Amino acid sequence: MRPVVVAVAITGSVPRKLDNPAVPITPPGQVESTHAAFEAGAALVHIHVRNADETPSSDPALFAQVQDGVRRHCPGMIIQFSTGGRGRDPAARGNALDLCPDMASLSTGSVNFPSTVYENSAALVTDLATRMQTHHVRPEIELFDFSHIHGACRLIEAGLMDDHPHVQVVMGIKNALNALPAEDHVLDVMVAEIRRLLPRATWTAAGIGINQSRVMERVLARGGDGVRTGLEDNTRISRGRLASCNHELVQPAAEIMQRHTCRPATAAETRAMLGLDAAYGSGRRCLSP
Repeated sequence: MRPVVVAVAITGSVPRKLDNPAVPITPPGQVESTHAAFEAGAALVHIHVRNADETPSSDPALFAQVQDGVRRHCPGMIIQFSTGGRGRDPAARGNALDLCPDMASLSTGSVNFPSTVYENSAALVTDLATRMQTHHVRPEIELFDFSHIHGACRLIEAGLMDDHPHVQVVMGIKNALNALPAEDHVLDVMVAEIRRLLPRATWTAAGIGINQSRVMERVLARGGDGVRTGLEDNTRISRGRLASCNHELVQPAAEIMQRHTCRPATAAETRAMLGLDAAYGSGRRCLSP
């Protein structure tokens, strides 16, 4: 069976305990939730951190607590910090990169979210990409729009990342004005352009809310390298029931994979697929918070 990367986005910047009590907010809760998802088959964890009042945070000390706990309890799991998210000071979004996570998300353009503009100026994108390169942090390019593929190409042309990036198409953000709808033909257009311009890239897609499972199906049917699940994107296991935890959302991802003759990739397989070091911190100079 073909190995496919399962990424779990455990918290995000939007869902609150009021939306689903299972959303992990504190670092110990995030580590515990990640460990359960890891045991269920997730090999990559996408991390946002929160302040005590549940608002989004860029505090490196919080990122460090989650990273240290995941490294202790989830051997080999790929740690990916978010450098995006609503409600964060753009100037602070890269503050935790010197902790040297394996990966970090990188949006190459702006998008109109339902209540705000998720702004990623050219200067900010270049700054974040430069910091990632300095600390040997592999970017995951977040594609909210067709033009963002070309933004990734410009980073390659500038020598800020190599020519085999990992890219993620984000689909189905409700009420967003210029976000990508979760439709087959839209994914086909995006994947065709990725394959044309970035033929060595690995790719995945994230479906938001009710689109989570259907986007997984479409990715696997098109030979994608990964799928994404987790409470950041979807707080429900079905229309009528909230998900009880992140690992409850990982389990159906594994079931969907079986229908496409795929299986969750191990952490070691994921590292090889995404061009990551086999061990944490190999050849890196990392700082403590």
